[in-house]
Amino acid sequence: MKIIPIRTQADYEDALASAQVLIRKSDQASIDQLEVLQALIERWETPRLPSAVTTPADAIRFRMEQSNLKPRDLTPYLGSKSRVSEILSGKRQLTVDQIRALHQHLGIPVASLIGAIRHEPPQRPSTASRAAVEKLRDMGFIKPKETWGGFMARAARVSPAVAMLRKTRTDRTNAKTDFGALEGWCAAVLLEAEKAKLPNKRPPFPTAEDARRLATLSVRDDWSSRLHSELAQLGVVLVVLEHLPGTFLDGAAMCRNDGAPIIALTLRHDRLDNFWFTLMHEFAHVCCHLSPTTSVILDDLDVNSSDGIEAEADAFARAALIPDDLWSRKAAAEMSSEDILELAEEAGVHPAVAAGRWRWEHGDYRKFSRMLGRGEVRTSLLG
Repeated sequence: MKIIPIRTQADYEDALASAQVLIRKSDQASIDQLEVLQALIERWETPRLPSAVTTPADAIRFRMEQSNLKPRDLTPYLGSKSRVSEILSGKRQLTVDQIRALHQHLGIPVASLIGAIRHEPPQRPSTASRAAVEKLRDMGFIKPKETWGGFMARAARVSPAVAMLRKTRTDRTNAKTDFGALEGWCAAVLLEAEKAKLPNKRPPFPTAEDARRLATLSVRDDWSSRLHSELAQLGVVLVVLEHLPGTFLDGAAMCRNDGAPIIALTLRHDRLDNFWFTLMHEFAHVCCHLSPTTSVILDDLDVNSSDGIEAEADAFARAALIPDDLWSRKAAAEMSSEDILELAEEAGVHPAVAAGRWRWEHGDYRKFSRMLGRGEVRTSLLG
């Protein structure tokens, strides 16, 4: 890409368009070009738009106000709480990865953030990949003397779907994600899924009615043992595999070599409300979104997404757990524990499901905290 001085309004608009192209690239040449372009844009804007140009911090705070977000909601995109504070106060500039995350997940225009582009190399070498290797080795997926490359090659031989991982849909992943570790986790899931046996006769594809029936398993004492078999009858493989360092995952939907859909869950948040919502969210992807061209969809549900299929999956999950008409009739801004129990009973789901949804919709994460089933998922599924 040829970069020229900005002398006219047309040059300025071309520069903004070029910046929006470069912001989506991660190679060093593009990062260098973006830094030069940023300097030219700032030089053009400063004398011409003194009162109209807002700082990146202003743009972020405006979107926070629009979306009723708190500083803690920005940590998936910007990093630690202290990093968020520094950026909002204007003490720290945004990096390219942070701008990309804010634009992709919160819909903040690149032009509003571009004045602060600066690539900041890591302060210390990343240990995520090394940590991921050791984690997979501890779990038995990587052999004692096997390298990461050797593991991925072996996984691709056993499960050729591993070769499709670079076409993974990652619209709802954390900006800090280690994509090498992410590929390794997916490879391990696919290897585990190859072991699962499915009945010869199964429905062509699962439905929303199947999701609603699965949701009612949440009230059963034997839900953990029933879940695998019920999903298998629908032709769906369930894999529970702990997330790797640097992956920030709740779940994923994938396709096995034979086309059978896979729901993979990490149990990152060991709570019943999170488990059942994540399960239904991934089930929605299985029902509606997996295809020959989209064979892997990854989800960090702590990350907001404006992506269409993610909004569909969220709505599908909410309706599968508690039908919309029932929620409209029974849910209210002020509810007691008894109200939550009554709503859950009518919906036929565990009270944690109703409590979790109320907390999310009202942004009050202190209320009903004892109803969420903390620590019960790992015990039930992993022993």
